[in-house]
Amino acid sequence: MLVNILLRRDSARTIPLDFSATNPDLDPNRQPPLDLTNTATFTDYVFGKLREVGADVGIGGYNEHRVIYRRSEHFNQTEAQPREIHLGVDLWAEAGTPVYAPMDGVVHSFQDNNNFGDYGPTIILQHEVDGKPLSSLYGHLTRTSLEGLFEGKAIKKGEPIAQIGPFPENGDWPPHLHFQLMTDMLGKRGDFPGVCSLHDRAFYLSICPDPESILNCDSCD
Repeated sequence: MLVNILLRRDSARTIPLDFSATNPDLDPNRQPPLDLTNTATFTDYVFGKLREVGADVGIGGYNEHRVIYRRSEHFNQTEAQPREIHLGVDLWAEAGTPVYAPMDGVVHSFQDNNNFGDYGPTIILQHEVDGKPLSSLYGHLTRTSLEGLFEGKAIKKGEPIAQIGPFPENGDWPPHLHFQLMTDMLGKRGDFPGVCSLHDRAFYLSICPDPESILNCDSCD
């Protein structure tokens, strides 16, 4: 359903992509090792997996304990626990793929989070579901996706709002959309943690619900 709503591809073939330590391809002892610090190599891996089965979109990641964030100092900047728990869902698809609004809302904030391994261009929308505020985040976009935006701009469900960005402008990732929901923005603008530590997992999952559960609700149809 996420692919249908966000990428408007009703007939898309999807496959799950696993970036946890259970994926044997990510075993550090694998020969030859898979160097995910090289974004071109990482991209070849992702889209190779899609081509193997004729898929259009790779999907997954909510509440996944990932090892791929070890490629970037952005997730390991302090002596505290590293951030490795993914709080959104990723849709791995070709750069330039349009992204559509899943619900009516307004632009909450936006910015280019321009660090290696970060979101790159990011848009956050504000919605109301069952009388309660809900924010949605779209990361790893094209820079042109931010043009013409302003806070408070009205957005209609099904309206094209962005495009999936290429690397390196998308934060230096294989092309994909990071989609996340937040019931509390914690005062942040233009950015919000998409990955947390094991220590903070319960807290962040309590305010970042599984997108499938929200987007399958009657109020979002």
